[in-house]
This record gives sequence, C-alpha cells and structure tokens, in this order.
Amino acid sequence: MNVTDRFLQYVKFDTQSDELTNMTPSTPGQMIFARHLENELRQLGLTEITFDDNGYLMATLPGNITDRHVPTVGFIAHLDTSPDMSGRHVNPRIVEKYAGGNIELNADDNIVLSPDEFPELLNYVGQDLIVTDGRTLLGADDKAGIAEIISAVDYLKNHPEIKHGKIRIAFNPDEEIGQGAHKFDVELFGADWAYTMDGGELGELEFENFNAAVAKVTFKGRNVHPGYAKHKMINSMRIANQFVIMLPRWETPEHTEDYEGFYHLVGMEGSVEQTVLTYIIRDHDRDRFERRKKEFEHLARKINHEFPDCCTLEIKDQYYNMREKIEPVMHIIDIAEEAMRQEGVTPRVVPIRGGTDGAQLSFKGLPCPNIFAGGLNFHGRYEFVPIPSMEKAERVIVRIAQIVGQS
Repeated sequence: MNVTDRFLQYVKFDTQSDELTNMTPSTPGQMIFARHLENELRQLGLTEITFDDNGYLMATLPGNITDRHVPTVGFIAHLDTSPDMSGRHVNPRIVEKYAGGNIELNADDNIVLSPDEFPELLNYVGQDLIVTDGRTLLGADDKAGIAEIISAVDYLKNHPEIKHGKIRIAFNPDEEIGQGAHKFDVELFGADWAYTMDGGELGELEFENFNAAVAKVTFKGRNVHPGYAKHKMINSMRIANQFVIMLPRWETPEHTEDYEGFYHLVGMEGSVEQTVLTYIIRDHDRDRFERRKKEFEHLARKINHEFPDCCTLEIKDQYYNMREKIEPVMHIIDIAEEAMRQEGVTPRVVPIRGGTDGAQLSFKGLPCPNIFAGGLNFHGRYEFVPIPSMEKAERVIVRIAQIVGQS
C-alpha cells in the first residue's frame, strides 16, 4: 500500500475522542484502530512492538549501520480525531487535478468548499485533493501523519541501501483532548529525540506552541420571586456577563494571529442561582501568560468587592511552550529543515497556535518538534489534504532518517 491507500483505509475507523469519559483511551474506537495498526506493523516485520492497555502503540525499525553509534530518532502521531465534529462513517473522495473554483462536497445539503472562504485552496490547483462528503470531518489530523510514518518505515525497510540508525515510532490516543502525552512512556520509547507528524500545510515546522491554562469562574447568586426582588435578588448570570465584558474584547481568537495570545470563552452555563464560565487562556510568551492569569484573579477580586463572596476562580495550567526545551538541541530543527530542502520543500517555521503532544513530551525529556502532515481546515467538514503533501511528508521522514544516519 502507498500513503494514500493507507490514509483512505485509516479514516474509516471512528476514533473521535471524548474528554468526559475519564478513560484512557477515552473511546473504544481508538483501541480498535490501534489493534489494526499493531497487526500491520507486525506484518511489516517491525520489532520491539508494544501495545499497552491505555492504547499506546510503539515499534522499532532496527538500524542498518553497525560500525558506529547513531542516535535513535522517533516519529509520533495520534490516533484520535477531534470531538468538534463526527468522525463516524467518513466518506472521503479524491478530487483529481483540482482545477480551481468551488468543490461541491454535498449536493443535498448544499455544502461547498470554496476558495472564497478558504483561499489556501488555490495553492493546490492541479493537485489531487482528498475531501469529505460534507457530513463529517476527514481525519487528516492525524491519520495523515500515521499513514506517512508507516509508509516511510515500510519504504526504508524495503530499501536497505538507505543507511539509517534505529527508528522508533509511536501512536498515542487522546491528543485532541490534551491527554495524548499523559501516559506516554518516554523511557520505554527510548529515542534521543522525536518529531510529531501533526502539523498542517506543506513545509510547516513548529517548535513553539502556546502556554495554556483553563479557567473555571463560578458566580453564586440568590433567587427570589422577581416581583419582590428589589435589593434581594442577586442574578449570577448578570454578574457573569459583567466579568465577560471586563476582559479586552480584541484579545479573543477571532481577533488574534501569529504570536498574539487570547482569552477564549468556551463554555457558559447558568441560572439566577449559579453561573459557570469556562475559559482557555493562551499565550506564547511565558510572562504574558502569567499576567493573563493574574488578570483573572484581579477581575475576580473586583467582582467580590462589589458582590461579596460571589465569585470563585479555579485556574489549571495545561501545558507550556516547548521552545525552552528545543533551543538547547536546535540541531534537530536543522536536520528537519535540511531534510525538507533536500526534498524540494521550503521550510516554514511558524508558531503553533494551539498545543501538541510534542510540547508535553519535550517537558518529559523527549525533545519533540512538529512537522507538517499536509492537511488543512482541521476539525470540520471542510478539512482536506493534498495527496502530494502526504507524499512529501513521507519523503521528509525518510530523508531525516538518512541524514541522522550520516551524522
């Protein structure tokens, strides 16, 4: 099978994660998919295959250099797809030699992938694209990465003339709900460094991500009959709204880009008696990140000054910017850039406006920047992946292995 065949097979597995189950993996479909991959890796003849009860699958392609020490490099991708949209009954379609203009995804529901809304489409005129039928996401995030890793390892195994060191690969659950690295056994994996194949467009190379926290803000009210409420009722929903508008309106996801951080209101549930706001707090700069959390504490104090004991605040850090862990080993970025250039890909070093398993793994002792997997418009019905981008990602993996083998 080639990388496209694998990808089209993998997206048929429903691996949508669910943060509410409190299980690892969070959904049974991820285990089913991982078992399928385990069988495939055994058929390919890989060694040191481990598959634990939490759905973490690891394997080795032994090195073929015996006269000197070569570092062990790893490649990692995640099994799950986003909870934001269904990944069940994915029905992918190949648009051959995209000619530009609109792509009709679903005639019955009038769902169209248009360059008017997604102008990056026009970067792929003339290429074969894999799209959805408009009813589900596609799953290129991150089944494209899985297909690329396995296809690259398969290629290396069948081309022993390419000299390389030991290569470790791993596929983990629940990246999309922020838990992918939680039970990842870095010591068992045993790589000197690794790359997640979980980036977006062709050429993306990422070693900076957000510092991230989640904040839960609870407002206590007091309900009485509205006809007799003067000086008695405390409406927690109105107080919560007051909190919301005290935050800067332009520091939200829809108004920020590049290195700009934000406050993002992701949940609101309330009544007169109690209202709960859930925010995520994001910033690349650690000092600004800490100041954003301090701002929440400041606003909570202001609310409580006006409405005593009304507001309680819980803030929990989720992950940190991996840049501080990558900078001491920047040669691993140099290797990835050189591999891209040798394959005719222009490296685009960009900050991740989100998180990645690689960030958590870097803080666990496994430096792990992120390389493009080729997909675009993740987490929704407009997701697509250009086939040449997946093929280039596979070649970049092969080239990294070759460059490390020459070091």
